[in-house]
Amino acid sequence: MTAKLPTPVVLENDVVRLEPLALSHVPDLFAAGGGDDDVWRWLPVATPRSESELAQIARDLVADDAHVPFAVVVRESGRAVGWTAYADVPGFAESIEIGWTWYGRSVWRTAVNTSCKLLLIDHAFDKLGHNRVLLKTDVLNTRSQDAIRRIGGVHEGTLRRHRRRPDGTWRDTVYFGILEEEWPGHRARLGG
Repeated sequence: MTAKLPTPVVLENDVVRLEPLALSHVPDLFAAGGGDDDVWRWLPVATPRSESELAQIARDLVADDAHVPFAVVVRESGRAVGWTAYADVPGFAESIEIGWTWYGRSVWRTAVNTSCKLLLIDHAFDKLGHNRVLLKTDVLNTRSQDAIRRIGGVHEGTLRRHRRRPDGTWRDTVYFGILEEEWPGHRARLGG
């Protein structure tokens, strides 16, 4: 049985609130990371240079029935600083992917990413009944790979020439997984 993608919900903890991505988030999102090539380097789209370009990327993501995107809102400021999404994983029974994630530089190396992953992984296992969470990234994105390993992701392999990057070069994609029975130990270690 293949699990279904969830309906959009609000998830929150002391650090972040994940809310269904909406066009009303775009001004904050553009202020957080619009036009910043380092923020968008590993994503499957070109860096948005205007709010309208970012709004179109958001519209496309929200309309894509293979994704359930969330705006990442920092509780302290109330401002959206990035987004993340659940994604369908064809061919994997009762699995869900967390991806399409980006954050503005102001929250790099803060508790934001770990807080988001705690919410999303807990929800995937405890509320949605998935048995596996998949995370993947560009083979060149070592910062993301380190972050995935830190939360408990186990390297499962690398898919060579998986897809083209926006600049036309080939991307090899590194796959990581977290199984339901592995998560409680990782969660406890992360302080969740």
